[in-house]
Amino acid sequence: MKEETGSKRKALGMGLEQLFNSEMLDFDKVEKKIVDTTPKDEIVELPIKELMSNPYQPRKIFNDDALKELSDSIKEHGVFQPIIVKKSVKGYNIIAGERRVKASTMAGRETVPAIVRDFTDDEMMQISLLENLQREDLTAIEEAKAYKKIIEELRLTQEDLAKKLGKSRSHITNMLGLLRLPLSVQNMVLYNKLSMGHARVLSKLENHEKITELANEVVKNNLSVRDLENLVSGSSFKKVVNMKPRTQKSKEYKYVENAMKDKLGTKVSISENKIKITFVSPEDLNRILEILNIEVE
Repeated sequence: MKEETGSKRKALGMGLEQLFNSEMLDFDKVEKKIVDTTPKDEIVELPIKELMSNPYQPRKIFNDDALKELSDSIKEHGVFQPIIVKKSVKGYNIIAGERRVKASTMAGRETVPAIVRDFTDDEMMQISLLENLQREDLTAIEEAKAYKKIIEELRLTQEDLAKKLGKSRSHITNMLGLLRLPLSVQNMVLYNKLSMGHARVLSKLENHEKITELANEVVKNNLSVRDLENLVSGSSFKKVVNMKPRTQKSKEYKYVENAMKDKLGTKVSISENKIKITFVSPEDLNRILEILNIEVE
């Protein structure tokens, strides 16, 4: 029996190695391989109270509206896709499917369908990062940290990672640049107090005290990316700092703005049936067009 389990473990490991060494990283292929090679009688119902977050999970913030929507679906239809876990000393570590677990808890379920696999720490990290990068809307800081981990663990160049994820090299570089920001400013981005556009402007500065001062100014006065650029360049510093905070808009579309801001990595505003997307340079505009899958001749 032990020999059979070892063979299955080895075969799965080889499959994962091939997937991670392929030209494009694709979580759907990884998950499909795991599900397809798992007999139905090995999909078990695990008590939610025995499940623990993956220590390599990059996502720290979960969208409440999205969780509620998934929870309502689970109440009506159940959990279609089993989660993937690894047995640990005190229970099970969630490798893929933490949103499904949280939504199942909200739906009042006590168990979730799961596939138990004996992954290595490296495989746990890689699968978790892929799921979040390709299926979830990470904040800019979470995305940047995920890129950094993949580059370090898989020993990739920024160019290699860009190709594997279908991103531009400049996007990877800009995201990694956010990790040079002071931790307090990174947290502002993490909790959506600063947009990706703001963070990118600040990441080009060297003085941490100045960066923190400017970040606080943006939050306090609800400054745009253009306002921040004026502050950084020194032009109209007084004018912008002394301006009155902008009138708070209706919160009707706030959750949509936040979702688009996380997806596009820049400031988005919605008012009077119009969507305004901010960009700071032609390269930034090209990055946004790439995300939206829009080709311009």
